[in-house]
Amino acid sequence: MTQMGHGQRAEDANLGLGALYHGLARALRPARAVVIGSWRGFVPIVLAKALSENLEGGEVVFIDPSMVDDFWRDASRVKSWFDRFEVVNIRHYCLTTQEFAQTQDYGNLGPVGLLYVDGMHTFEQARIDFECFRSKLTPEAVVLFHDSARVRSSSIYGTDRRYEHRVKDYMELLRLDPGLEVLSLPVADGVTLVRQRDQ
Repeated sequence: MTQMGHGQRAEDANLGLGALYHGLARALRPARAVVIGSWRGFVPIVLAKALSENLEGGEVVFIDPSMVDDFWRDASRVKSWFDRFEVVNIRHYCLTTQEFAQTQDYGNLGPVGLLYVDGMHTFEQARIDFECFRSKLTPEAVVLFHDSARVRSSSIYGTDRRYEHRVKDYMELLRLDPGLEVLSLPVADGVTLVRQRDQ
């Protein structure tokens, strides 16, 4: 899990950007975090650990349709994987954001205090992921967009499905919204924090 752009380093057990994710979950104490996309579960695990350490507890709703490979397709395998890291407060949905938005669980989803967007990194999908949950965000919620440091080509879905990461361009659009604060950190593949401005 050290190869997916969060700046981790095994040699000194350095979580890289994971320390930021963990710290935000501890400081904000959200009842619910939503994570869209993850190669092998680094961010869902870090957030789940942090929430379980809070007196308030909390859960991670993890949405990943397993488009890269079949890693997230088998529910028993997913449970065993998270059990290895001693986290039990993750609910995984093997769906796209668009598919999840059509479910009863989406309709019944309570307020979201932390949203992490790391799915397909097109401009349009980043927009869909954000807009899908924007109305569910608490006033103090923080949204994090991964892979926002640069535009680059990716073949993660196969060489015949190469596409460009355009999250950075979407961040530029969000900067034009006077109701939002947007801060990009160019660490590793980059992460951008977005929150609603105080009224």
